[in-house]
Amino acid sequence: MKNLYLDCISGIAGDMTLAALIDLGADLGYILEHLRKLPIDPFELEVEPVEKRGIAAKKLLIEFPAQERQQPSPTYLFKMASHDDHQHRKAEDILQMISDSLLPERVKQRSMAIFQVIAEAEGKIHGVDPKEVHFHEVGAMDSILDTIGFCLALENLEVDEIYASPVPTGQGKMKMAHGLYPIPAPATLELLKGIPLADLQVQGELTTPTGAGILKALVKDFGPIGAVKIERIGYGAGHKDFAHPNVLRAVLIQKERDREREKIIVLETQVDDMTGEALGYVMERLFEAGALDVYYTPVYMKKNRPGTLMTVLVQPDEAGRCEEVLLIQTSTLGVRRSEWTRTILDRRIVSVETPYGKIRVKQAIRGGQVLHQAPEFEDVAQLARQCELPFQEIYQEALNLASQRAVK
Repeated sequence: MKNLYLDCISGIAGDMTLAALIDLGADLGYILEHLRKLPIDPFELEVEPVEKRGIAAKKLLIEFPAQERQQPSPTYLFKMASHDDHQHRKAEDILQMISDSLLPERVKQRSMAIFQVIAEAEGKIHGVDPKEVHFHEVGAMDSILDTIGFCLALENLEVDEIYASPVPTGQGKMKMAHGLYPIPAPATLELLKGIPLADLQVQGELTTPTGAGILKALVKDFGPIGAVKIERIGYGAGHKDFAHPNVLRAVLIQKERDREREKIIVLETQVDDMTGEALGYVMERLFEAGALDVYYTPVYMKKNRPGTLMTVLVQPDEAGRCEEVLLIQTSTLGVRRSEWTRTILDRRIVSVETPYGKIRVKQAIRGGQVLHQAPEFEDVAQLARQCELPFQEIYQEALNLASQRAVK
């Protein structure tokens, strides 16, 4: 499994991430081939070698020959529509363009995830529906190329998971479309909720909405690089010059075995005065809040009263939401929280074509080997009803076909 570590030593921006991955070894020809198939304005994209305070890096250059190039604030990519809507692109239209494109499926998913979180952040700041958020035309083109180009570079490098360091944002104020705003920009700060920040005292913007969107949508975990095997390193340069190297460092890594352990939060509380129906409702709300697993254990409490121990497994970022559900939706007076680690297997869904119809099969994988697998219950049950055949007969047929594919 190939993984990427983004070392945000000077913040992060869309152009820096794409340039860093090209410096890392992503094929620019592959990226351009796919970008030129999109229904967007003609563009020229290239990278040039630069030096930033003694560090050799790549800098991204984008030009649009068909339009007069202006310099909108790179920190304020989205804004509300005005009377000249023909100069704007709706976030909804950009998402639809990506969905309808011939881009690789994982590139679509990653690109849409980034645009979606940025649209949601901008929509919240401006008080509008995320679908109605508009891109300024030139800023939209830059962001489309940076974002989709970055996701294409990930695909070209066969990157599966992304990790990142804490990120500095810069400080001060800057002029934007609606006036003088603090740094980080409001939408950037909204996107950075839950992401650890680094302290770097620099006047100016270091992290842009697109950069923050990449972190929010795609990064699995934040922290030091940890125990890994480093394969390659690339540097992407920003356009500004500071007293420090204005670069983003991208590191292609291979996880060591102990890094396969995933950090999770375990929440626990126990109650003795709730009905089974109420507990079932709470479980539904916990899963809606992001719980990985929820289970109830019969226990004896004070005065020998039978009660229920409620246990919730959840990712650190979602722990607060699940804790709130327990405090509001149950009769508990407090919730215990502990940090655990767990070893998990890689998972994937494959589809097999049986004589009865298509069935999805969930597979658990380690080191490229399928350790165990199981057909999806709903798929099997639906076909069993339609064909009026025993459930187990269809289940076993799907399992046999999946096993034959795994051996090949």
